[in-house]
Amino acid sequence: MWQRSLMAALALAASAAGAAQAKDTLVMGMVLEPPHLDPTAGAAAAIDEVVYANVFEGLTRIDQRGEVQPALAESWSVSDDGLVYTFKLHGGVKFHDGTAFDSADAKFSLDRAMGPDSVNAQKALFEPIAGVEAPDPSTLVVTLKRPTSSFLFNMGWGDAVMVAPESAADNKTRPIGTGPFTFEQWTKGDSVQIARNPGYWGAAPKLASATFKFISDPAAATAAMLAGDVDAYANFPAPESLVQFESDPRFKVVIGTTEGETILSMNNKVKPLDDIRVRRAIAHAIDRQAIIDGAMFGYGTPIGSHFAPHHPAYVDLTGLYPHDPEKAKALLAEAGVSGLKLSIKLPPPSYARRGGEIIASQLKEVGIEAELIPVEWAQWLEQVFKNKDFQLSIVSHTEPMDIGIYARDDYYFNYDNPELKAVMAQLAAATDKEKQDALLGSAQTIIAEDSPVAFLFQLAKHGVWDAKVQGLWENSPVQANDLTAVSWQE
Repeated sequence: MWQRSLMAALALAASAAGAAQAKDTLVMGMVLEPPHLDPTAGAAAAIDEVVYANVFEGLTRIDQRGEVQPALAESWSVSDDGLVYTFKLHGGVKFHDGTAFDSADAKFSLDRAMGPDSVNAQKALFEPIAGVEAPDPSTLVVTLKRPTSSFLFNMGWGDAVMVAPESAADNKTRPIGTGPFTFEQWTKGDSVQIARNPGYWGAAPKLASATFKFISDPAAATAAMLAGDVDAYANFPAPESLVQFESDPRFKVVIGTTEGETILSMNNKVKPLDDIRVRRAIAHAIDRQAIIDGAMFGYGTPIGSHFAPHHPAYVDLTGLYPHDPEKAKALLAEAGVSGLKLSIKLPPPSYARRGGEIIASQLKEVGIEAELIPVEWAQWLEQVFKNKDFQLSIVSHTEPMDIGIYARDDYYFNYDNPELKAVMAQLAAATDKEKQDALLGSAQTIIAEDSPVAFLFQLAKHGVWDAKVQGLWENSPVQANDLTAVSWQE
């Protein structure tokens, strides 16, 4: 009898030990700390990288293939004229504070995003909406001013997530969404913690909790990964260290794609950058491959337009402005510009700081003296993006399919081209894929020929994570660290 009891006890102990070893937490490293946690009120990619799909959800969502999937809307129908979208919403959905989500909340979210007092960084996404109705709790009707082929995709952006009138005002510091994880704690300067939502309406995530750890220094990030203090980096900040992780069986290295067009942005209303000859001169002064090799250790794809090379409609325009210092000098002379001094404001990411040093050297070769001004991310958003107080800057635009920013009035480039606006208007109404691709090609060409910015490279995604972690996105079609399918191998 005692032998059977002993064996049972040992079996129970072994089972308990096995259960204890089953890991259900994750520490995700991030380069930048978000300025706040409300995706409907800020342009910083780091906001969505924490809360998109985890804490907040939209009517639709974008999956890792870049395709539109149902989210809070379980289905929808579109009128024959393409103007009326009728969404059927999931029932039984609650916000993290226990309040119910229904069509009234969805109407509130859309009305808030497109209203006169909206602080949404992507307010243009909602401009096509003529009106929103909530005829019953499970039905939302959105009427557009004109057919907009990208509407369902746009509703999957982080900027279009659903919020509640009871909690929307406090989402910057205590976000309340409907997602599979609840916000737990934000230790400023260090980390954000989220935990599994026990009342989630959909499939429960396998992780019980996750911590987003903010480590921007490349050497510190490498040390944290090697020490096991961080389990994963969706986008590792030290490409020079990737070979070290590739040779270590404890880790998995995945090189994927992003929507990040990395550009030398220019203020088109500041002299002499308002002269196309000066902008083209700067474009010719730049050696894209040298920047990729020097700043990104060879990871990245040269681009000649604001469009991802992996997209079927991509037009290779890298040959339009080859590296040609003599051509650059000639264009500056033609514009009557000499002894030009320009400042370049550089946000924290290594592609900007390292890339800025290389670009400054390249500009010096053609007679342009560049002053490098490092700024923190909050300063960049305030000075460059909001107030347009800059001459040049380096930033990666990671929003999906965002070529339309060049047609926006008062966007921070201060670029205005009626021809491009007409093309983008046609694109919005086009429903035929072949016509859409043709118009996208036209838009790329118009922008490249005008050179409102200098195109550098498409940012690669350098994923490094524990070899036992599965379910992380290999590519980044949207700004997200979606943890809903993440787990540890047994």
